[in-house]
Amino acid sequence: MQNQTAHAHHITDIVKVMNGGIEFYQEAKTKLDDSTYKAFFDRMIGAKAEAVAELQPFAVAQQGEVETDTSNLVKARQAYTKLMSKITSETTTFTYVDQLEEVEDKVLEELDLALERNQTQDCEVTLRRVKVRMKECHDEMKALQVTAQH
Repeated sequence: MQNQTAHAHHITDIVKVMNGGIEFYQEAKTKLDDSTYKAFFDRMIGAKAEAVAELQPFAVAQQGEVETDTSNLVKARQAYTKLMSKITSETTTFTYVDQLEEVEDKVLEELDLALERNQTQDCEVTLRRVKVRMKECHDEMKALQVTAQH
């Protein structure tokens, strides 16, 4: 039984990271003027919102309610980015893109941790489906990060 709780608990951790990512992307949209980034960030927000919706039933099963909190790690990255953008405007775009790419890394890490555990079949299928989409988001963000560096 303890093992079952740990699995469900980790689903809420994934949801928290994704919720934090959604908030961070929404903030980045307001801070960066380039419409290309806004459309890109909207796609990332949409993918994460869909993934959260798919994972919420497993979070509810664990804690009895919808998970609405965000990850402290993502909040820290967001605060760092705000600070850096106040210090220098030259690196604002790269700072946002760089930190958002790190959030994408964290999403994949959390999904991998959940998939290493013995999940119920429906949970594992959902996690694998979500991971495919989040890997695509990660790869797109990684490419944007490389472009933003130059």
